[in-house]
Amino acid sequence: MSKLLNWFKQIDENLVKILLIGFIFFVPLWPKLPFKMINYTYIAIRLEDFYLAILAFVFFIQLLRKKVSLNKKFILPFILFLSVVFISFVWNAYVSKMIEFPHLGLLHSLRRVEYMIMFFIAASVIKTKKDFWQVISYFFISVLLVILYGFGQKFLNFPAVQTMNPEYAKGYILYLTPDSRISATFGGHYDLAIYIVMAIPIILSFYFAKKKNSFLFLFIGALLILLYTSSRSSFIAYFVATSAFLLFIRKFKFWIFVLILTALLMFTTGEITKRFLKTFQVRRILVDDKTGAVYIGQTITTKELPAGSFYVKLKDQSKGDNLDTFRKQVVLEKTREATISGEISSQDEKKYMATLSANLRPVNTVVSDISMATRLQIEWPRAINALKKNPLLGTGPSSITEATDGDYFRWLGEVGLLGTIAFLNILFLIIKTIWDGVKKQGFEEKLIGYGFIFGFFALFINASYIDAFEASKVAYTFWTLAGLYIGYYSLNTKSVKS
Repeated sequence: MSKLLNWFKQIDENLVKILLIGFIFFVPLWPKLPFKMINYTYIAIRLEDFYLAILAFVFFIQLLRKKVSLNKKFILPFILFLSVVFISFVWNAYVSKMIEFPHLGLLHSLRRVEYMIMFFIAASVIKTKKDFWQVISYFFISVLLVILYGFGQKFLNFPAVQTMNPEYAKGYILYLTPDSRISATFGGHYDLAIYIVMAIPIILSFYFAKKKNSFLFLFIGALLILLYTSSRSSFIAYFVATSAFLLFIRKFKFWIFVLILTALLMFTTGEITKRFLKTFQVRRILVDDKTGAVYIGQTITTKELPAGSFYVKLKDQSKGDNLDTFRKQVVLEKTREATISGEISSQDEKKYMATLSANLRPVNTVVSDISMATRLQIEWPRAINALKKNPLLGTGPSSITEATDGDYFRWLGEVGLLGTIAFLNILFLIIKTIWDGVKKQGFEEKLIGYGFIFGFFALFINASYIDAFEASKVAYTFWTLAGLYIGYYSLNTKSVKS
């Protein structure tokens, strides 16, 4: 009987930690299957939301029972940021009317609470160094399982559940073609790539701290998965952050090894190299001087990104058989569209064709791919315009749609300068706390602290091009890791105060 009581006591003492470990596995490994779709958006309520609700409830109960404690240093910065978010929501939903659907604004606001509460939950379970080593080891196991599923998706036709567009987000089970970019258990290849890039410096830090080859193999597997995602922004983040980390800790020979390994794997997998070459393309295009419309002659396939309509002019080009053929194709196609729509009558076709042909000016250009063009022409200007409308509070959560493809622009557009500064303050305080804690530690503890700092650096680079802090699996993981590391490097402070 005493053993049974002792067992229940141990569970009670560690209940939050047990549920947290389950969450560390559940979030990256459970596919993004919707439980309930939300009207006017393709964001859905999912099972991880229910899991987190249970975890948060248990956390607050244990907090009241003093089984866990809050990191009081961070309460005020988080409250300040979330206050700005909800003030922005209320103002833009009910006063300025910039949020078209208030329930979506509320959903986006609550999502930030949902992500960030993981920071306090994770920090609360680190009562000893043993707690940290135990929980972080489960994180590495979850990374390994994600990698294995990614390889299964690439070579064994494992299914995917993606949220890259409204139709896929309904929870369809997809089977990727050989040319598709893998997403493993994530909602898209971008999310998977960010997760891997954030993990790589942490994996390498434990490799040097623990001297175990298992971490080296984990790094190689993670690098391969990153290359199979073909995410250029994440690859740049990986290269910059990992190189900076290795040079900072003076692992020069290993850095050269990583450079050679990365180059070999890049050319072996091949796809990401092609995508870099397609980022900017030299082409001859046609520009309608009257309407400004841009026409690009290209064959669109699944193997490469099409060119977008954003271009930088090099020089005019008025000759070329291929261009003349393309001009005729454009004129015929636009004339047919105008006739079908009723814009012109069949009697006016010749006149319309002559006018349109005269307006089409050939230009030699450098054009960006569709991904970059969308950001430069639509998403980033939309966020900047939102900031101009309300510099302090932005136009509110959800007001600039689900995707901005750049967290800095999203922060400025949705919650303005006040929200952006408050959020950056939280990130700065986390890094500063860990940095200050690292300086008081031995060599091993310093290495693992540097791993998180440079993993955060990679995430921050990625956030310039992707909504990294808004991607649910990435956001949950980041705030959980941040809480674990803050809990670990706060242990010395707690002992000094005691």
